[in-house]
Amino acid sequence: ADAFASLIGNRREALWRALGTSRDAAMFLAPADDTVANLCPPSEANDIREDYRSTGLTLRRHPLALLRPQLDSEYVITAAQLAKMHTGRRVRVAGIVTCRQRPSTANGTTFVTLEDETGSVNVVVWSSVAAVQRKTLIVAQMMQVTGRVERQGRVVHLLAEKLSDKTALLGSLLGEFNSLSRDFH
Repeated sequence: ADAFASLIGNRREALWRALGTSRDAAMFLAPADDTVANLCPPSEANDIREDYRSTGLTLRRHPLALLRPQLDSEYVITAAQLAKMHTGRRVRVAGIVTCRQRPSTANGTTFVTLEDETGSVNVVVWSSVAAVQRKTLIVAQMMQVTGRVERQGRVVHLLAEKLSDKTALLGSLLGEFNSLSRDFH
């Protein structure tokens, strides 16, 4: 997760040099004159995926920042933009699902927290919406929500009307990210 970036450079170079120190990696050893392999640096997406795989987070850009041009073309706003919207406005947001909750006192309402590169979005999914879109509500790692803005003081919620599973946009970017979501705790 970039621990050696300031000492060696990119993680491929670090791995190459580390393999040269292992007795079990004799076939990977660099020649005795210490010639350094000219390895191409990994892509930003690859670095982000490796950060999540090794530590469960990244100090780089948020994964949705890489997808923002596509999301913008589909009129998907950010969490920061949502915070400025007026009550009743119909909008579309997307984010990585970080939490799903269905408290016993909420009469079947599910609360979902989405995260994008600008912050978090609180989504309220009424039981009628949840019943129709249950699979997306439960399994999506990345979710797009179309709904209406509701404000209560400084708190902004999105009342969900339609849920879409956008996990495929992540491709293999995050791999095991869904294990990081705190679901129904």
